[in-house]
Amino acid sequence: MKMPSSLQWRLALSLGALLTVLWLGAAWGTAVLARQAIEEVFDAALQETAQRILPLAVADVLGRDEADPTQRLAQSREHDEILSYAVHDAQGRLLLLSHDADPATFPPWRGVGFSQSATHRFYSEEALQGSVRLTVAEPLAHRAGVGREIQMGLGLPLVIFLPVALGAIVLGVRASLAPMRRFRERLAARGARDLSLVPADDLPTEIAPVAETLNDLLGRLAAAFEAERSFAANAAHELRTPLAGAIAQAQRLQSETSDPAAKGRAGDIEATLKRLTRLSERLMQLARAEGGRLRLDHASDLRPVARILTDELSRMTGAGRIALVLPTDPVMSDLDPDVFAILYRNLVENALRHGADGEPVQVSLSSEGVLTVANEGPVVPSEVLSRLMDRFERAGRHTDGSGLGLAIVHAVAQRIGGALVLKSPRTGQDAGFEASLTMPIVKGGKG
Repeated sequence: MKMPSSLQWRLALSLGALLTVLWLGAAWGTAVLARQAIEEVFDAALQETAQRILPLAVADVLGRDEADPTQRLAQSREHDEILSYAVHDAQGRLLLLSHDADPATFPPWRGVGFSQSATHRFYSEEALQGSVRLTVAEPLAHRAGVGREIQMGLGLPLVIFLPVALGAIVLGVRASLAPMRRFRERLAARGARDLSLVPADDLPTEIAPVAETLNDLLGRLAAAFEAERSFAANAAHELRTPLAGAIAQAQRLQSETSDPAAKGRAGDIEATLKRLTRLSERLMQLARAEGGRLRLDHASDLRPVARILTDELSRMTGAGRIALVLPTDPVMSDLDPDVFAILYRNLVENALRHGADGEPVQVSLSSEGVLTVANEGPVVPSEVLSRLMDRFERAGRHTDGSGLGLAIVHAVAQRIGGALVLKSPRTGQDAGFEASLTMPIVKGGKG
């Protein structure tokens, strides 16, 4: 039989099976010893009965006339006769029978002592130099019945005791494994980006080394990820100043040169440096999304942030390019407004960059905290749609995006317990692209 995968049930079944075997062995051994003791007790009672009846039988035989026939002892009141006896003379003639005795039951005289047939156990005694011979018989069925009663007395408690014992074993094992379950629940409750150590102070000594090894691994992973994030953030931050200086030099070169070819090359350099600047900004945002604090101890309304960002992006892209729809009631959330700004800007800029030219980007924020950004454009193939949240993945190879916008939003969504859903075509349409982000909402919160 295949053992269950659960350690709790393995221990319970193993201990239960061992207890059952031990109990059955103990019951069987007790029954055997009890049976032997019963045989000795019954033989002693049989012998004692014969020795008590023999003097009475001798007196009865000597006090009667020799011509008297065989007598059967009358019973004083109705009862079941377990022990029966018969008295014979030396010639084998039957002289006396107990009231319920069958003469055919008694075997021929074999001398003083115990004997046995297929159905009875006998004890024989004699007196007056063998002239009076007494044989007492006991049915073997009587002894077997007493033995069965003892075995039932030992076995019946097993039927009640074993289920109770198994239940107690299961509860005991479950209580003993409770620290392991708590450790597992703490570990399972961790988010994808939470690599902090898991408390393991109450674990048994047999399991504690496993938890220590796991915590040590988590510590090393956290240190490695922190080093990676710090490097990306620091490198991106340090690049901002030289990139800004290089852009200024390229712009100055364009203004100072009269050579069209040199001016064009300077323009290309400026465009490339601006792309590098945007990439460094995205890298800093990604480092913030993966390692920084995203939620605050208080709630604030997200609508003013959405209005400010919409106005700022509209000045860059032109009026009417972004259509924002907000609820009338405040949308209160403990999400850091700066983080919400990163999410909003990345989603809207992604829609502006990849959407159809001249078509407005539809942006809505619901009272349930769902930010939806949709744009017109061709349908994105499903195989491409499934990869858009990967880092450096672009919907079109000819766009100037960094391929990090949706990856940043997805990383933040994972850490705040939200969800980013991408659709193409957009809801209710046969074309376009739509991204929906669910954010945490504080009901009745105050800014």
